[in-house]
Amino acid sequence: MVLFMHECRLNRKGLFVWALCVGVLCFACLLLYDSLADSMGGMSEMFAEMGAFSAALGMDKVNIGTLEGYYAVEIAIMLSLGGGLFAAMTGSALVAKEEEGHTSEFLNTLPLSRTEILLAKYAAMVFLIFSFSLITLVCVLAGFSCMGEMPHMANLLRYHGAAFLMQLEIGSICFLLSAICRKKPTGAALGLAIFFYMLDLLLRVVPALKLAKYMTPFYYANASDIFSENAVRIPLLLAGAGACVIFLAASLLAYGRRDIAG
Repeated sequence: MVLFMHECRLNRKGLFVWALCVGVLCFACLLLYDSLADSMGGMSEMFAEMGAFSAALGMDKVNIGTLEGYYAVEIAIMLSLGGGLFAAMTGSALVAKEEEGHTSEFLNTLPLSRTEILLAKYAAMVFLIFSFSLITLVCVLAGFSCMGEMPHMANLLRYHGAAFLMQLEIGSICFLLSAICRKKPTGAALGLAIFFYMLDLLLRVVPALKLAKYMTPFYYANASDIFSENAVRIPLLLAGAGACVIFLAASLLAYGRRDIAG
């Protein structure tokens, strides 16, 4: 518990900077809807008929001329990508920073096993990602409240729940990288998050790649799909949750067998 609290305190500044930047940006974009509503309403049909471009962004499934559709297409993209990058940075730093900062020798003299150390750090990552999701959700709800129009709440919560799992899956993959590497793999982690996002866009315009939907967590956390179908894709969510468990187990195994430098 002490190590868990320590990691949360160390990362609280980064958490609030990321969460408030993404949340306030989403809030501000929601407030911009009034000034864009007239033009968006007239352009929604044109956007929906733009073939691969509209399919990639989900504009063929929801009407961006409505506030809910505008949120699902325009704002959810910023929220998902920002959350994915935050999760990647957080997961990639938690373990590797000890060797990079030459504090691993001290950490491993504590009356804690390697498994306990890693589980405490993983729990801190889960808490940080959950806090990010909660703060951004509050900012989004505040934006809708200021606009005087609330979306379908079940769909909004479905999307934010799926986005949380997506961030956790990306964080878990990067946590494994952190358990393997001697230095923080920040660049690789950010590149991985962007790759997953671009793969999701590609899947939506190239039907032959549909089986790759199990490779990218952005696929099941797509707001346009959730708002248009009024449901989440349970098999993909279960696959994402299973991936988190697998990557955590792999992290424990890899970290337990490593020779750790001081």
